[in-house]
Amino acid sequence: MRVSLSWLREHVQLPADLTPGDLEQALVDLGLEVESVVDLGATVTGSLVVGQVLDIEELTGFKKPIRFCRVDVGAANGTGEPQEIVCGARNFAPGDRVVVILPGGVLPGGFAIGARKTYGRNSNGMICSAMELGLGDDHSGIIVLPADTPARPGDDARAVVGLDDVVVEIEITPDRGYAMSVRGIARELSHALGVPFHDPGLLPAPGATAEPAYPVEVQDTVGCDRFAARMVRGVDPTAPTPGWMQQRLTVAGIRSISLPVDITNYVMLELGQPMHAFDADRLTGPLVVRRATAGEKLTTLDGVTRELVAEDMVICDDSGPISLAAVMGGQTSEVVAGTVNVLFEAAHWDPVMVGRTARRHKLFSEAAKRWERGVDPALPLVAIERAVQLLTTHGGGTAGTEILDLDHVRPNTPVSLPVDLPARRIGVAYPPERVVALLEAVGCTVTTGPDRLAEDPGSVGVAAAAAAGPVDAAATGGGTALVVTPPSWRPDLTDPADLVEEVARLDGYNEVPSVLPVAPPGRGLTAGQRRHRSVARALAEQGYVEVLAYPFVSPELPDLLGLPADDPRRSAVRLANPLADTEPLMRTSLLGPLLGVLKRNLGRGQRDLALYEIGTVFHPRAGAGTPPVMGVDRRPTDAEFAAADATVPDQPRHVAVVLAGDIEPGGWWGAGRAAGWADAVEAARVVLAAAGLSADRVAVRSAGYAPWHPGRCAEILVDGAVVGHAGELHPAVVSSLELPRRTSAMELNLDAVPAAATVPAPDISGFPPALIDVALVVDADTPAADVQRALVDGAGDLLEAVRLFDVYASAQLGEGRKSLAYKLTFRAPDRTLTVEEAVAARDAAVAEAAARLGATLRGA
Repeated sequence: MRVSLSWLREHVQLPADLTPGDLEQALVDLGLEVESVVDLGATVTGSLVVGQVLDIEELTGFKKPIRFCRVDVGAANGTGEPQEIVCGARNFAPGDRVVVILPGGVLPGGFAIGARKTYGRNSNGMICSAMELGLGDDHSGIIVLPADTPARPGDDARAVVGLDDVVVEIEITPDRGYAMSVRGIARELSHALGVPFHDPGLLPAPGATAEPAYPVEVQDTVGCDRFAARMVRGVDPTAPTPGWMQQRLTVAGIRSISLPVDITNYVMLELGQPMHAFDADRLTGPLVVRRATAGEKLTTLDGVTRELVAEDMVICDDSGPISLAAVMGGQTSEVVAGTVNVLFEAAHWDPVMVGRTARRHKLFSEAAKRWERGVDPALPLVAIERAVQLLTTHGGGTAGTEILDLDHVRPNTPVSLPVDLPARRIGVAYPPERVVALLEAVGCTVTTGPDRLAEDPGSVGVAAAAAAGPVDAAATGGGTALVVTPPSWRPDLTDPADLVEEVARLDGYNEVPSVLPVAPPGRGLTAGQRRHRSVARALAEQGYVEVLAYPFVSPELPDLLGLPADDPRRSAVRLANPLADTEPLMRTSLLGPLLGVLKRNLGRGQRDLALYEIGTVFHPRAGAGTPPVMGVDRRPTDAEFAAADATVPDQPRHVAVVLAGDIEPGGWWGAGRAAGWADAVEAARVVLAAAGLSADRVAVRSAGYAPWHPGRCAEILVDGAVVGHAGELHPAVVSSLELPRRTSAMELNLDAVPAAATVPAPDISGFPPALIDVALVVDADTPAADVQRALVDGAGDLLEAVRLFDVYASAQLGEGRKSLAYKLTFRAPDRTLTVEEAVAARDAAVAEAAARLGATLRGA
């Protein structure tokens, strides 16, 4: 919301010496997010003057239309001669008055203006648009001043275009829709600065008449609970929008279109009530306000033909839908250049409906932004009266005496507020009279009544508010509550907590003490948190980069990963309101989103990647139904908690890595090494070691499991139970995801990994080791891990370490046979081993491998 300080001053008595800094601080103190406060007078330096276009020469032979203009700038250029300027805009003609910046001037953003030769002509200065002057976002053409502008050529143009003003831009949060208007911001400034406020929403407006301004039927009073209309006949279609109105619209970022349309936009900015102007002569038959029929089509003012759904609200005549209610009007009934009879419409629409319609059609109009945040339902007649006055004043015509007002608005529900609740929640001693005064300043009506929250914790509204008496500050002690009726413009005040927030906000957030909570003693990281950090640290130390992928996936992902039809990972939780319609499911594996991150980085020029993620996956519970509806007025019961928890999907924590390219870069020191399946398996070992598991509890064996290559996939076991898989991805998966060949990955279920036992400090022997190598010949499909486990079990306590250092296969060994060479380290804690002891332990290890796996010593 962008608004000028001069406009605000019409409704709130701001101090004459109010600085931009003080203005910003006043708004920030009330919780409004100020994007900028700009003194427009300081944004443009040099000579910015009014000019009158004398003649225009169209230049040809260029890729775009170019015009060579001679502009009268009076004596501002020092010579009095016409100024020669080259301009590409097409929205002006000879005789128009424009805004010119002469050479030596500087526009916002540090854009210096000089004299130069361009398109074969001399150009001395620039004819300016609103965007170039920092007055708005419109760059479709230059500023053409109204014909009644009193300034003469050569006069300073700052006051003419509003550059002698201060513009404040505020980012309005969803709960403060009332602040998307001059009325709302002015009211906030009156609170912040303690100055009088004149409410334009209290403009006297005549009520409904027996004869309506136009026949209208509202079929859905939930989607539209108020609809008002009034006619103005005989408007001068050539009447221009007054300059001051154009200027204010420009500052707000709204392009001037025509007088009736500009008036609706102006009233929307001033009051916060979106309106629409119909050409009454283009309407056929009575108007009907209803839900759309699925499949109906409407061409909106932006020229797009939209297919409607049953939730959309439309305004129709006998020809069908003519307006997408509360979002944008239609082309068939819009005000055009020859419009003489204008029907003004102001209504009150359901915010939820409007928000969904705007998102569905991707049509975030200024009206829709206000409706979805909440608009004052008391404004329609006031807004129409204001629009009628402006149109008859500046465009002529006669206001019709017939007024339509179909009012089905329900009054706001009173809220019971224990008078001491603000003090208890905020920690500031608010006296009862202070609480009452602050709530009345917001616009609430405050009376007293019984403390319904104390009697019934489930009660928030007070139905008998009309029977409550006036506030007596002396009587608002224990057992009493304030009965607060929020004003019509504050639909966000529905609960005691909302009122407490208003008390704290208006009293001043700076009055709330900053107290650091005392950390309870004896609590540290849980075992799961320590494991999570240890695993993340270990992978980072191995060179992996942590990423956080979105947990949302597409329904096509299981097919891309090649998952079997009966794979449980195909069963996913579907979101009721996904961020993107293309990704409505929650992930059942980390690999899908993680491979998406890998692909995105490859597309940005990265070639050697090692990524990891630790996060939860989501598995739907069998038979989970709909969660129970629980309010915020009380604590849910244990049964409600249990029923809600039963519908929540299981969310085990997984860890996954993906690798592509070189894991060891090449250079002058030698050739690099490409990442492969063995690196993915090693990443699993690193994770389990960081989780506190000893190597003897971990086993690796070949397996077939999508999306891995069936011949290069390993399943990871802890104490005999499978906890994950690692290896090279299937070539079909790599192709479907457009990934490099040999891309490898690993994924483990961290929650399935048992907790690490307390590990005693190891005994360190000071005696020398005995090193013996053995080479065992086994069947080619025998896992090396099984051979290693047999050696460990057979060698006994004297074996300190075993390491596979060579794998060999040849015709001499025989068909389907291979040789595995291990380095065995023997050591005793209390003596130096003899050769006989070491050889005996070696022989026992070999014998166990022979007994289990049929292994034979190579060369024996």
